[in-house]
Amino acid sequence: MQGGRPRHDARSGPPGAQERRPERNLHPAGRTVGSRRSVRVITLKPGREGPVRAGHPWIFSGAIAGGLEGAEPGEPVRVLAANGRFLAGGYCNPRTPIAVRLLTSADEPVDAALVRRLDEAFALRREVLGGGLEAYRVVNGEGDRLPGIVVDRYGEFVVCQFLTAGAARLAPAVVSAIEERLEPRGIFERSEGAVRTEEGLPGARGVLAGAEPPLRLTIEEEGARFVVDLHHGQKTGFYLDQRETRRRLGPLAAQRRVLNAFAYTGAFAIVAARAGAREVVSVDTSRPALEVGESAWTENGLDPAVGRFVVADVFDFLRAGDDRWDVIVLDPPPFVRRRRDLEPGLRGYKDVNLQAFRRLVPGGWLVTSSCSQHLSRAAFREVVAAAAADAGRPGEVVAEWGHPPDHPTALAHPEGEYLKVLLLRA
Repeated sequence: MQGGRPRHDARSGPPGAQERRPERNLHPAGRTVGSRRSVRVITLKPGREGPVRAGHPWIFSGAIAGGLEGAEPGEPVRVLAANGRFLAGGYCNPRTPIAVRLLTSADEPVDAALVRRLDEAFALRREVLGGGLEAYRVVNGEGDRLPGIVVDRYGEFVVCQFLTAGAARLAPAVVSAIEERLEPRGIFERSEGAVRTEEGLPGARGVLAGAEPPLRLTIEEEGARFVVDLHHGQKTGFYLDQRETRRRLGPLAAQRRVLNAFAYTGAFAIVAARAGAREVVSVDTSRPALEVGESAWTENGLDPAVGRFVVADVFDFLRAGDDRWDVIVLDPPPFVRRRRDLEPGLRGYKDVNLQAFRRLVPGGWLVTSSCSQHLSRAAFREVVAAAAADAGRPGEVVAEWGHPPDHPTALAHPEGEYLKVLLLRA
């Protein structure tokens, strides 16, 4: 980031991550929490058990009085209060600030807790999603009390991320449960990113079970067809968390000019065009991502004269020329990746929203998002309000939303609520 202005529209992960094909027999299951004599005990400092009792899934190293010495990354642990009372079970990593990640408040083996949590996650999706969705999140890490584990389904294929040392140890059991309960054609691993690097783990990408997914896979959502890259695409291949935004965008787009900024593979553009937009322009710095979007545009049978895919920096594009848009969609990368990025990140959010307000016709619609974990919903609203004021626009909030129901979060874990979306009439 230079001068508060992020330069990577396509939300790429940290450069230089090593890749390897995962080998399931290299992930030891580790000791369980079944035998008190065999499992490492972590004792908290006096007065530090409150967050654990409230259900927070992390314990930071500063709250621990003893028990981490000589521990292996990912090793199962039992957590006790300073008075010796049992609090929770999970796994540890003595090399990271988050020293313990919790799976259960019961005094039970970690592998037993894992199976139970997986079954609960599968059941939740059946209940809140019903049938008909080809692509959805099956396990959402801490939101499902399965820290470090992300599982996404794309039709016949499942993509997993094991982002922590403890999650990597549990990988074989997770894969077995997916094979048994979901029966996918193939299970693919995409364990990459900053968290894995901090955990001291190399990147891992490859087949865990069954068939390898094709380089490009087509999924369908409410009649729209999206082309996803499970091998190299952002996250696990697609922004499943923006499903609600895609659903709400269609009615706004009919017969209107739509700008899709930070477009990635153009999913919002496809939704807008299918809804009858008269012009849709998608802007991103990533040519490969836009090429995938062009493929999806063709696959949906959309009029080439309606859509354009432009390789450009969104900030430069918004400042150049004097085009006015009826609808602008902003879905930028996380400008606040770490707490110390807050001030420059806020400048980035204000700048891009300010330029968007200036490019909207009177009464136009702005759909603006933040996926920064360290930016609160209130702070995001404040920065968008400041941008509207500087642009001299009313900025009426018509609706706001966040994660869809297949991305649950824990009440005691606000860090999991990263996605904020505002719909504003300008």
